[in-house]
Amino acid sequence: MAHEELKNSTIFPLGNKVEAHFIGDVYLHMVFTDASPLNTAIGNVTFAPGARNNWHAHTVGQVLLVTGGEGWYQEDGKPAQLLKSGDVVNIPPHVKHWHGATKNSWFVHLALTPGETDWLEPVNDETYNSL
Repeated sequence: MAHEELKNSTIFPLGNKVEAHFIGDVYLHMVFTDASPLNTAIGNVTFAPGARNNWHAHTVGQVLLVTGGEGWYQEDGKPAQLLKSGDVVNIPPHVKHWHGATKNSWFVHLALTPGETDWLEPVNDETYNSL
């Protein structure tokens, strides 16, 4: 598997396995949760190959900072974008989307998420496997 060294995460600890709203092995370490000064949570998310989150949207938006591996980001109705280390994704409020690892690579990103997340349906295998 590509980027297998990322299974130990990158800069931050791997964190705890999360299952609700995800398909496959995904780990979350909350890096920052204080309300001040930025009023945004920052989570380090590590996806095993083939893992992904459900479709979802954020009430205030979200920023993804890719720190390792290769993954996908897709907004509803648009083609998926391949993400690699150093990529930044600025997700506007209320935009339905998903993100996760490619089939053959680990994927790690920091997620800056102010506000609430509205979780929706899983990304079906047909959609994911077509990438």
